[in-house]
Amino acid sequence: MIAEFGQFLLVLTLGLTLVVGSLPALGVYRQQTRWMAMARPGAYLIALTLLASFICLTLCFVRNDFSVAYVANHSNSFLPVYYRIAATWGGHEGSLLLWITTLGGWMAAVALFSRQLPLPLISLVLSVMAWILIGFLLFILMTSNPFARLLPEFPLDGSDLNPLLQDLGLIIHPPLLYMGYVGFAVGFAFAIAGLLSGRLDAAWARWSRPWVTVAWCFLTIGIALGSWWAYYELGWGGWWFWDPVENASFMPWLTGTALMHSLAVTEKRGVFKAWTLLLAILAFSLSLLGTFLVRSGVLTSVHAFANDPERGLFILIFLAVVIGGSLLLFALRAHALQGTAQYQRLSREMALLANNIVLMTATTVVLLGTLFPLIGEALGLGKISVGPPYFNALFVPLAALVMAIMGVGNLLQWKQHHADVLWQKIRLPLLLSVLFGVGLPLWVWGSSKIRVAIFIALVVWVLWLMLLDLRHKACGQADFSWRRLRQLPLNYWGMLVAHIGMLVIALGIAGTYYFSVERDVRLQVGQQLQINDYVVTLQAIEAVDGANYSASRGTFSVQQGQQAAFYLYPEKRHYWVARNVMTEAAIDAGLTRDVYIALGEALDNNAWSVRVYIKPVVRWIWLGALLMALGGALAIADKRYRRTRVLPSMSASL
Repeated sequence: MIAEFGQFLLVLTLGLTLVVGSLPALGVYRQQTRWMAMARPGAYLIALTLLASFICLTLCFVRNDFSVAYVANHSNSFLPVYYRIAATWGGHEGSLLLWITTLGGWMAAVALFSRQLPLPLISLVLSVMAWILIGFLLFILMTSNPFARLLPEFPLDGSDLNPLLQDLGLIIHPPLLYMGYVGFAVGFAFAIAGLLSGRLDAAWARWSRPWVTVAWCFLTIGIALGSWWAYYELGWGGWWFWDPVENASFMPWLTGTALMHSLAVTEKRGVFKAWTLLLAILAFSLSLLGTFLVRSGVLTSVHAFANDPERGLFILIFLAVVIGGSLLLFALRAHALQGTAQYQRLSREMALLANNIVLMTATTVVLLGTLFPLIGEALGLGKISVGPPYFNALFVPLAALVMAIMGVGNLLQWKQHHADVLWQKIRLPLLLSVLFGVGLPLWVWGSSKIRVAIFIALVVWVLWLMLLDLRHKACGQADFSWRRLRQLPLNYWGMLVAHIGMLVIALGIAGTYYFSVERDVRLQVGQQLQINDYVVTLQAIEAVDGANYSASRGTFSVQQGQQAAFYLYPEKRHYWVARNVMTEAAIDAGLTRDVYIALGEALDNNAWSVRVYIKPVVRWIWLGALLMALGGALAIADKRYRRTRVLPSMSASL
């Protein structure tokens, strides 16, 4: 009965969502306060029923109810209980239920933490989110029911969870990623509510901005965890593969980054309203596009959930309705979006506008590279593969340009800045950064390449400019003051930490890409491999058993110079039920380098193929992502967002 109760809750949620999507919005236009007041309690009920439905599906997994088709296809009685819980979102149907449960949670959060907002505005926001939820509820009930039974006959045991997903990464990565994906629905709802109300000013931007930032923080952490998971789980030693599904989460992140900056300008100066609205629409639209790519089967990926054209067609129609309808509304209301503020070409506004243009250009590059195989096949050009060379050649220069704009933008003033004053500030740091960019690789790695030198020089230059800006704010026209430094708003500290995080990522990418060392060798027990100043020795190969697999485990000793040796234990696992063979790499992690060993195939004469990597500063990539998310969290904690002032004129206009 648990499965039937879970499905009943989904149907009940659909009814509640239809009410929340219609009556509060109708109440806004008829000025019926009682109808508008239904939005908040309705959002709480929707979140509660969705959470209960998700718990029902989780209980089906924990109890090994293989009469439920989804459980039979994605679980097994040999699975440890924590993997059975994670398997709830390990396939298409369950991950979709997690998607809509997360959206219900966002609705409840908006209802709870937006009590200072005008009732008409919050009613419109929740109504828009409810209509999004209606589309996904229809999708899950019509094509992807996770509670469907296999009756009267059902298997005694399940088909097992995909071995790739039997990892800690599965437990924490998808929920965080979905929090970011779905969170952009809040910014989208605020944008549509603003268009419908016809009032888009600084207060509207201030209300929208923290929700967009929270979603961006979750998406940042989710993408970083996905990168880390792929790095240690797939055995390839890479942290990013430009996989279509990786790109599907990266595109909303790029657009969301542009949206955060555009909201800051709209709040501060009252300009870029059209940009802000369009970016809010695009960020959520790209999240929906990612859902389509993952679940339609139109692109091949190890991360894809489903390969069902019927499901893909449903999402495609829903995508067309959401994007087409929102863009049509944007076009009809665009005439009312002109700002009145004036600014010059050399100003902080223009720097942020340039930043957004470059970010959207980068998004377009990724989008074209991801969809071009589909376009080529539709045009009869055959199977076309777009790989890392395309993305690296076009995306890396754009990323460098973003960093340069980021450094200069911190020094610029609002409205207008004088070019000669700016040049005096940046010329000495520029010269010294070039010298540092050439010298650092020579000192650390013993060699210097022109691209590495340029990249490091750029990072050091931008960091220097950021510190100059901090010093200027701490000193003003007088001497340095700790009191003035402590009085800087959290929003500024958040920006500083997030930008430093981006620089740390850039250094990690450059160091890993240009100075990693890889060896693919054939080793017998007792043989050694010399790689840089490391000596890797295969000590033994032994058979071990896990909960639902058997494995060949290698024992490797690794010694660097005169230091004591450490040991790594990579495995080659054979999963009994799924009948898959997986590589489990062993990694000795450090802040300055990783030693990475993956066990390959068994060869003749008791030998094994072995892959060994030395990865300099690869951990900086994920450390930088955490710093970026921390910066976003600091910005959200700014007291301005906890003291929202409702403008009477706005409340009346709604």
